[in-house]
Amino acid sequence: MSKRETLKSIALATMIVVGFMAQSKTAHAENLQTLTVAGGCFWCVEADFEKVRGVKEAVSGFTGGTVPNPSYKQVTSGGTGHYEAVQITFDADVVSRRTLLDLFFRSIDPTDAGGQFCDRGEGYRSAIFTSTAAEEKIATAAKTKAAADLGLTIVTPILGASEFYPADAYHQDYYKGRQLVITRFGPKRQASAYTAYREACGRDARVKELWGNDAPFVNS
Repeated sequence: MSKRETLKSIALATMIVVGFMAQSKTAHAENLQTLTVAGGCFWCVEADFEKVRGVKEAVSGFTGGTVPNPSYKQVTSGGTGHYEAVQITFDADVVSRRTLLDLFFRSIDPTDAGGQFCDRGEGYRSAIFTSTAAEEKIATAAKTKAAADLGLTIVTPILGASEFYPADAYHQDYYKGRQLVITRFGPKRQASAYTAYREACGRDARVKELWGNDAPFVNS
């Protein structure tokens, strides 16, 4: 084989490899899916699910209401119909929707219709939001299993998805933020304020009481 033919062969092989890599990246991107859930304080839900292998991102925000692009103050004041929610982007090749929903039920109090833990009112209710019949079927199966395991009536509804509005930057990744904030515990960095809030709200204590060793995120 001449030098020119050798170079052509190398170039062709390189193109094939590059094409295969590009195709693989495209295929991988197609496995990214989203799951939107409400489980009380969105800081806590975001912090929990960003620890799960296969989760690419968890975004705090609002959904399920009637006011376009609501503010945090509007939602927490009530009357907009929105839930504090988290939109989870995950790699379905690594972690399934069903696994995430099983984890979700075991990270909240699904018997409480009036809020979650110390946070009361419509904005802090729990819910699962679905966009297709297939997603609804998976959510229903997870809810049925959770009810059987818990031995109690689960009131967390499965609702049709509506527009999700991300909260402002202040609320994103609050659990690891470094901004200094004034809290009822005094001035603290966001990460420390989050830890103090979560403990004072009794979230982990109640989840542990309900789910025992099946609680995946307690004190994590």
